[in-house]
Amino acid sequence: MKRIILTSAGFENKNIENLFLKFINKSADTAKALWIPTAAIDDGAKAFLPKCMKELLNAGLKKENITVYDLDYKMTYKELQKYDAVYVCGGDCNHLITRMRECGFVDLIMKYSENDGVYVGVSAGSCICGTEFTNGIPWVPCKIEVHCEKGIPKGEYDFELFKSVKLSDDQAIVLYGDAIQIAE
Repeated sequence: MKRIILTSAGFENKNIENLFLKFINKSADTAKALWIPTAAIDDGAKAFLPKCMKELLNAGLKKENITVYDLDYKMTYKELQKYDAVYVCGGDCNHLITRMRECGFVDLIMKYSENDGVYVGVSAGSCICGTEFTNGIPWVPCKIEVHCEKGIPKGEYDFELFKSVKLSDDQAIVLYGDAIQIAE
């Protein structure tokens, strides 16, 4: 069953962090996460990487249980299954999805999400899951816009009715099974 959290700015909202902890469905100090910083290719995005790592640590994950994966080799599905969550940082969407495609990670993450793996996207890690990127991860049937001053109100929607969905920094698109909703 899909358990996907697509955020604008990570766990700035404690409710989003709590949802993540609920989704991993185990004690945070035993959870293992795969942390992907690949999209952060410019100085601005790189400056946010420590914040992204700190979010997982503040949620209770242990540093030794967080593995950095820069999409620099072809991971196997068996290897990916060792992780309770995949956390994909922000930056350049095109660079991120190109690297994911080159190493076969899109197919892996699709299979992983169907088998109870938790995916957390931050900014670019979320945007690549909408329709703006034809070679992206097809989870949300519209464009995802992040870092908006005002986002769509909290609730469950038929996302196929939208051309785009705007998220403020304290919101997330949450996919749980076949349901898609906005959380804040």
